[in-house]
Amino acid sequence: MFQHISRIQDALDARLPSADASPQRLHQAIRYAVLGNGKRVRPALVYASGLAFGIDIQRLDGIACAVEMIHAYSLIHDDLPAMDNDDLRRGRATCHIEYDEATAILAGDALQVLAFEILASDESIQASAEQRLQLVKLLSHASGTFGMAGGQYFDLAATNSNKDISFSELQQIHALKTGALIEAAIRMPAFLNQDLKQMELANIETFSHEIGIAFQIQDDILDEISDTETLGKNAGADRELGKATYPALLGIKKSRQLRDEHFRIALDALEQLPSDAKALRDLAQFIVEREQ
Repeated sequence: MFQHISRIQDALDARLPSADASPQRLHQAIRYAVLGNGKRVRPALVYASGLAFGIDIQRLDGIACAVEMIHAYSLIHDDLPAMDNDDLRRGRATCHIEYDEATAILAGDALQVLAFEILASDESIQASAEQRLQLVKLLSHASGTFGMAGGQYFDLAATNSNKDISFSELQQIHALKTGALIEAAIRMPAFLNQDLKQMELANIETFSHEIGIAFQIQDDILDEISDTETLGKNAGADRELGKATYPALLGIKKSRQLRDEHFRIALDALEQLPSDAKALRDLAQFIVEREQ
């Protein structure tokens, strides 16, 4: 399922600035944040989606790197004291603990713009100017106030509020904070296939939306039932911070039922695709069954 782990590691290593290039400490922090242990779910989704759409794998490396860099930047910033104030990520110290807050902020900033530079100019993508524009537009939308940044804002606002959060508000937070980038990872390869029909695009949009929700529900469940060593981050942190989560609102049992419902809808959408979507199906299965 994750047969492309070594491929994405090599692709990231090649596209990140050298640790020996000035400013060395900043570049070291960038590489520390990106190249550490990680499941690489989002790049895996890029490759699986590209396979379903008949895209040559070398054209997907740049897109996979851009998506993972945006994810890494978001983790760096989310872990900061002004945000979630975490000291453990992927089984080791967070970027601002290993380096310092200012360096971590700059590392996140640099990763964000590097992601878009890759989409705009990486030759391996072999895309037209119009296709590159579509890729940049989708990833930027998923990253901004109508995506991750907006979701993080709503998450922080809910955490700092004394008011009870509604189910629709919880859905909004996670659809933006987590779901938007997962959706982008799955949808971006479609722009490299000019022969896709509107119905195929609609089905892949449904799949990406539904599996993004299922991913976050499972994340919330694991924060409640797993341990720090398994997760590679502080288990129970969401509960301690009073964050809005599916188990906090619905309980574990109903959260699992809701996760499975979104998973079912996602698979139903995949069944409507005429192409080989086995890799996407396997990843979807992993997402709802993973233990970390």
